[in-house]
Amino acid sequence: MRFRPFSCFASAALSIGLLASSVQAQTFPPQKSISLVVGFAAGGAADAAARMIAKKLGDNIGQTVVVQNKAGAGGILAHQQVANADNDGSVLLLGSVGPMTISPHLMKVPYDPFKDLAPLSGGVHFPNVLVVHKGIGAKTLSEFIELAKSEPGLIDFASSGSGSASHLAGELLNQRAGVEMVHVPYRGGGQALQDLIGERVASYFAAPPTAAPHIKVGTLIPLATTGLERSADMPTIPTVAEAGYPGFIALNWYAFLGPGTMPEDIQERWNQELVKVLNDPEIRQSLLDYGLTPQPTSRAELTQFMEQKSAQWRKTIQERGLKGE
Repeated sequence: MRFRPFSCFASAALSIGLLASSVQAQTFPPQKSISLVVGFAAGGAADAAARMIAKKLGDNIGQTVVVQNKAGAGGILAHQQVANADNDGSVLLLGSVGPMTISPHLMKVPYDPFKDLAPLSGGVHFPNVLVVHKGIGAKTLSEFIELAKSEPGLIDFASSGSGSASHLAGELLNQRAGVEMVHVPYRGGGQALQDLIGERVASYFAAPPTAAPHIKVGTLIPLATTGLERSADMPTIPTVAEAGYPGFIALNWYAFLGPGTMPEDIQERWNQELVKVLNDPEIRQSLLDYGLTPQPTSRAELTQFMEQKSAQWRKTIQERGLKGE
């Protein structure tokens, strides 16, 4: 009987070892801590959505999913972190409209949103609501626009940061209404809202969950919401489109992404798990109760959605001649 040289056995063993390592590297779920990175501080709409979804996601896969708040630069730091993270499926991102489809047209960002991040599934979306403080004297959008036209350059609007959804909603209204409200960027929505309540700024396109308590007690006056249809949790408030600007839409949204080098099979597994959670009746109702509409999608549908939104905001930014602040 002829024996194979030792080198052949060693080569075969090495091949088997490499194959085993490859299989182990793509085990789902990853046999390590799983992080869901959020680009905003705790307490806001993004953080609330992430925590609702992460708990159920962890229960379903039998592994804890830890929400990691990585605030800074309007969410850009969180997107950069995930773009450079391990690609084994252990790091996910709750990406947002600003860093994905607005900021790349305003400034140089340290990642390519369509190459360095892999789309997994849509997350949630919601319209913002344009609110003003009581001292401004306007009770409708038309009254507010007339005020802005009568005092050009004196009426301002707050935002949660340059390149945020609230920033571009204000710029889109400037464009559509033919006014020149002055943009006042803040480092977060909480600070912007507090300065609006304190009457240090005139207006703000706020997230409904954070504005609702102040609207209820009359501290803030709601003028319009930014979706094409009225918000289910604010049904008496007209949309900007209804109030005289047909086709106006400026939705705020969050979506799930991973590192761009994440293997496709792991991307697909995460898509399946995320869609399952977003379609769960209890989770869906909890999100709706908070004013957030679940938006589960395929990976391809999310890519198409992001491309459409990127083109929309690129056009607005170019026409307005906007630059990063």
